[in-house]
Amino acid sequence: MNNPASALTAIEPLRASDYPASRSDISKVPEQAVYQTVYSADYYTETDYLPTADSMLQNTADAAPVLPEQLPQAADGQINWLHFVGINDGDLLKAALSPYHIHELVLEDILSRKQRPKIEDYDSYLFIAARVYQYIDSKLQADQVYLIVGSNFVLTFQQRPLGLFSKIRAHMRDPRYAVRSQDAAFLAYRIIDRLIDDYFLTLDQYNNRVELIDKILFADTGTNSDLLGRIHRLKRDGVRLRRTLQPLRDVLTQLVHGEFTTFHGKSHVYLRDTYDHAIQLLESLDASRDMVVSMMDIHLSFQSNRLNQQMRLLTAITILFMPLTVLTGIYGMNFDYMPELHWHYGYFMVLGLMALIIISLLLLFNRRKWL
Repeated sequence: MNNPASALTAIEPLRASDYPASRSDISKVPEQAVYQTVYSADYYTETDYLPTADSMLQNTADAAPVLPEQLPQAADGQINWLHFVGINDGDLLKAALSPYHIHELVLEDILSRKQRPKIEDYDSYLFIAARVYQYIDSKLQADQVYLIVGSNFVLTFQQRPLGLFSKIRAHMRDPRYAVRSQDAAFLAYRIIDRLIDDYFLTLDQYNNRVELIDKILFADTGTNSDLLGRIHRLKRDGVRLRRTLQPLRDVLTQLVHGEFTTFHGKSHVYLRDTYDHAIQLLESLDASRDMVVSMMDIHLSFQSNRLNQQMRLLTAITILFMPLTVLTGIYGMNFDYMPELHWHYGYFMVLGLMALIIISLLLLFNRRKWL
């Protein structure tokens, strides 16, 4: 690397402002809720099952939504979208999902907080596990999102409110977007595409942190003792993002190659664009990770170079005082018969000799550029 500075700044980071990836406000959203949307080309209805006001006042974290014994089902030609937020009760989930005959292993995965992105075919439906990230208080936090896609239903699950799908629901209310005239696979595509778009915002936050370290790296005077730690945290964040994006890309690869009959027609065509976005994200992430690795090497080289300069200065000072120590050691011996010991100008001669030695060494060091 001939010019580290130009190499680090040559990579153009992704900008989340180019994509509709901003999340909606969740400050007033309950921690647990079930949102149901039933729609068709000429029909649309929304039902929100929220905790009661009393339970929310008593304990928001444990306030469960009030669900009927049987959630309403979609009629023929209609699609049912159930969105579960913060529902961690296995019995409640099992009862709510009983009409869809969801396998117990899928329910076990849904209740898990750490699941690698994957896709599984259960004949009558597809199960997709995904993960999204967000920087909260300068810490990269992960959240699981699960998706079940059937012929006339879509089920989504989150551990906590994320504000990811509000825009999809708003588009469904607006007939201009023609979302309601599409099938369940198209809704699943919109959800998957929304998850991929959210990574543009996360990666933009990551790239901003990389750029900040890049700017202060070459201006660092040694006062920022946590710089190496910050670079290491960026490297660790990059590894976490790639461990999720790579299997998520593999999921999209299987969907794009038409390995599942659930995704066909228009949804299959649109998934190609989502797959391209995933590839773009991985390429940008790899470039940023290379920058972080380079910054770590450059920072360590700077530290080593700074230490060498300090050691060279200390060595030069030591060399300056070595001949002076020899002179003072000789004339500090307690012999009675020393030639210059009783000379009237002996003291001034020794001081002059010391000054001459210092000046000569300084001129030598300066000529050789040791100082």
